[in-house]
Amino acid sequence: MADGSRQAGPAMRPQVRETYGPADLSRDPVFAGGFINFGYWRAIDLGLPLDEADRVRSQEDLYRRVLEAAGLPEEPQVLEVGCGLGMGCALALRECGRAAVTGMDIHPDQLQRARAAHAGLLREEPGRLRFVRGAAECMPLDDDGFDAVISVEAAQHFPDLTAFAAETSRVLRPGGRVALAGFFTVDDAPGRPGELAGLLETFANGLDIARPVQALTDAMTAAGLTGVRAESIGKHVWPGWDLWLGRRWAPGTWPRNFLHAYERHILDYYLVTAEQPG
Repeated sequence: MADGSRQAGPAMRPQVRETYGPADLSRDPVFAGGFINFGYWRAIDLGLPLDEADRVRSQEDLYRRVLEAAGLPEEPQVLEVGCGLGMGCALALRECGRAAVTGMDIHPDQLQRARAAHAGLLREEPGRLRFVRGAAECMPLDDDGFDAVISVEAAQHFPDLTAFAAETSRVLRPGGRVALAGFFTVDDAPGRPGELAGLLETFANGLDIARPVQALTDAMTAAGLTGVRAESIGKHVWPGWDLWLGRRWAPGTWPRNFLHAYERHILDYYLVTAEQPG
């Protein structure tokens, strides 16, 4: 059962508090449409000039890829960890049958914005969408409550992947699945955090945490999840993201170093999936 003490959870890191609070990253035009992710560009012709519709499509398609990997049953109960403005939650409601979706975020400002952005859905379809405050490592949610746990480009902020995996396992029903998209280092070479800090401001200032994808897959296995798999989807993320960034940032500026880090085999983008036995 849910524990009332879980409502507080671990303290929010200062970098997360600022970026998703007063700074409100969702207002940056680079994240068009209210989504905050790098995008999945497989269906977009990168040989043509990109526009805002392409950018929104890329972000929606990343959610679609994750939801597909979650293998949703009929009328699923879905939890999104790190829901931000809830745009992915709304997409799941539109495209996944009679899904009921819980969007969870650690930042109260994000939840306030999400409730405002989706006031119509919350009012018109009560019971199908809700937003709750909680940390990935300490979810204020019942055991065995969800058919799927999804997370899109939030895990780079989670301080404790072991605790996140344990909580994911706890809230998943038997047979439920987790599907997560995010960026991680390709291995656990000791120099990786320093390399990324030298290339990318978000790693240098501590907003993003440099960890190997194996840290997450090992944590999921230790939590009792099975069929744990990490699939590189970087070829459908980094080139399109860099082209989009090129509309605003010149080569050699730090945001353009995401593609550089990928090409140097330091950083990659992964789809990580696993299943709750039973």
